[in-house]
Amino acid sequence: MHVFIYDSREAAGKAAAEQASHVIRAAIDHKGEAVIILATGTSQFDTLSALISFPGIDWGRVAMFHLDEYIGLEPDHPASFRRYLTERFLSGAGNLKAVNFIHGEAEDPASECRRIGALISSHVVDIALVGIGENGHLAFNDPPADFETQRPFIVVELDEVCRRQQLGEGWFAALEDVPRHAISMSIQQIMKSRNIIASVPESRKAPAVKKALEGPVTPDCPSSILQRHPRCMVFLDTASASLLKGRYHGGN
Repeated sequence: MHVFIYDSREAAGKAAAEQASHVIRAAIDHKGEAVIILATGTSQFDTLSALISFPGIDWGRVAMFHLDEYIGLEPDHPASFRRYLTERFLSGAGNLKAVNFIHGEAEDPASECRRIGALISSHVVDIALVGIGENGHLAFNDPPADFETQRPFIVVELDEVCRRQQLGEGWFAALEDVPRHAISMSIQQIMKSRNIIASVPESRKAPAVKKALEGPVTPDCPSSILQRHPRCMVFLDTASASLLKGRYHGGN
């Protein structure tokens, strides 16, 4: 794991996007296409904005999956991750080779897990762009996370800390509006990605960042599993890195 700390969230997001753009272009040059996984949430604002601004990426050769989606939410809901990615990524990137969304409104979530799981199992993922939740979650794998399942996508129950984070970020008007269940990419599926880039700004993430980067690898802090990935890069701002004790790369 390589950790980079920048003076601002904007600088950290741009640096994460620049690294991601290198990986995507290299994959296209090597095999004619790139397969990417995208996260959502406020932590990804700067990263995705910068990523679609970089020149030289042939988005028509890129296939996209996303990490998670609420169960029971229609795609046009303000908190829908499909709407988020449509507005904040696809509108700028243009037509991709493939857009593989999770259908959170599906009548049978287990069947939807199998459908999207079969799709991603037929690909080698070149890069996953992820975040770290206030409770240490990775995707919607809240603690204690399932580190063992080999199913690519699973139905999960969201804990209160996670649901309050979604409320605090302004996606919902009240806690009771936040869904209690979601479809999430599993820990093992995320770890299969050739490269992982984590963008984690803001002081509210500092306790989770410390546990994830400097604590033990444990299901009680799901994102701590990133310590075991051979090609994981974490991009922080000074606020999210404020509790770290180790020496890390400084940004500029």
